[in-house]
Amino acid sequence: MMFDPTSEFLPEIENVPTEDARILVVDDEEVLRGVIAQLLRRQGHEVTEASFGEDALAEFIRNPYQIVITDIIMGNMDGIDLLREIKKIEPDCHVIVMTSNASMETAILALREGAYDYLIKPFDELELILAVVDRALSSFKLRRQNKNLTETLMKYSEELERMNKMLKGMAERDGLTDLYNHRHFRESLDRELIRAHREKKPVSLIIIDLDFFKTYNDTNGHLAGDKLLKDCSQILRDAVRGSDLVARYGGEEFVLLLPNAGREDAVNLAERIREQIADYPFEGRECQPGGRLTASMGVSTFPEDSRDASTLIDAADKALYQAKESGRNTVAAA
Repeated sequence: MMFDPTSEFLPEIENVPTEDARILVVDDEEVLRGVIAQLLRRQGHEVTEASFGEDALAEFIRNPYQIVITDIIMGNMDGIDLLREIKKIEPDCHVIVMTSNASMETAILALREGAYDYLIKPFDELELILAVVDRALSSFKLRRQNKNLTETLMKYSEELERMNKMLKGMAERDGLTDLYNHRHFRESLDRELIRAHREKKPVSLIIIDLDFFKTYNDTNGHLAGDKLLKDCSQILRDAVRGSDLVARYGGEEFVLLLPNAGREDAVNLAERIREQIADYPFEGRECQPGGRLTASMGVSTFPEDSRDASTLIDAADKALYQAKESGRNTVAAA
């Protein structure tokens, strides 16, 4: 037996388990609209009624709804147009369209446009309306939960990526000076030599050792020695190009990796840095021999001095030893 919407009273029906929702009911037939709204309110839903598509759209813009139940055939703005506008504003909104058997093609069009489901008028049973609304609400909440979960996972992923980058940075940096550490220098040198082999371009190294650093540490204390290393690190950073790499080689030793730099360029840079260190007003430098802090440097260049990483480092190290033997505060090339 079909339900007659002109009936004055709603029949008693068995409650269909639902969760509270905000629902907008749109129909230019006042009696039918009122019956549906009353039925849904009995289930605990917050229901708003609208007579025309334009009114419903204005209401939806003010405060979007989870579910919209709309007739298809209405005044100027029909249910399809309303559906399209609602989906632009809130794609997750579940729209249920009402149509007659004679308008099934329109109902199918509504589904293609994103409607959740349709109801055929006149209704065989009121429970059908509640069942469709209940499914729509469950689907809406599941979609929202999935969206929230996806957003949460994306945030976790972004945070994890940020932390991984931070850990990677910590793993390749020296804890005191924040320069690259020895391991990162060796990895970078291997990559640069492969590139230099391929492109037939030079690569130079400068190994820098602070003269009489133990004397400075013993006289001024380890905290002063740490500050001295940090100050020297900044001098080196300021002296090199963006493509160069500055690393703490160990203790009071530093190394510069200079891609596309030949021997002459590397020696000239080393001389400038040597002068800057010797002229820098380090606190407590008066305790050093000659009343200032100085550095000795050894330079080696690929491919003249070596064609592999280990021997290139060894060549720079031997040049550094020569600089130390010749009286310190000097630059020697392999």
